[in-house]
Amino acid sequence: MEMSGMSGMDGMDGGSMDGSMGGGNSSMVMTMMAVFQTNMATSLYSTAWTPSSTGSYAGTCIFLIVLAALMRGLLALKWWQEDRWLDRELNRRYVVVNGRPPLSQTLSRDSLAKHMMLSENGVEEDVMVVQKRTVHKRPWRLSVDPIRALIDMVIAGVGYLLMLAVMTMNVGYFMSVLGGTFLGSLLVGRYATISVH
Repeated sequence: MEMSGMSGMDGMDGGSMDGSMGGGNSSMVMTMMAVFQTNMATSLYSTAWTPSSTGSYAGTCIFLIVLAALMRGLLALKWWQEDRWLDRELNRRYVVVNGRPPLSQTLSRDSLAKHMMLSENGVEEDVMVVQKRTVHKRPWRLSVDPIRALIDMVIAGVGYLLMLAVMTMNVGYFMSVLGGTFLGSLLVGRYATISVH
């Protein structure tokens, strides 16, 4: 039923294209799917990559799962790099402050404060974070910005490849992209969060 509808649609598209283009080659006719389909012989990225068996279709789906998981990994890598660059830019470092009494000594003088205060430094009470308070504009750096641009380019490229796979409207490809996204988020999703500074 589905195949007869598809062949009828192909014939209609081919006829209308041939009529409008003056008898063009039928292999040049591209039809865009408007509904999900389950045809295993769905081309991915080129006509040379058209699964011809169940095994090659499964291999294509596995490739899409890995590609979608890689996309989540790239987003986590981008977040990790941005966090490292920001730490370096803010010149954060931990230093021991000479002459600063530990919080436990300060609290021992005030019995009420012992029960109401909590140290954010934990056991290392004589350590404090030295950092700049605000950043108005991040300067362009040769050691940072080309790498950031390269990571963004790879993320965009992988994203577009995943989009093209979904646009085939093949249910297996679509589910593979979703499964890979789930797997990637499960593995590294906790790192790909927006950092608040």
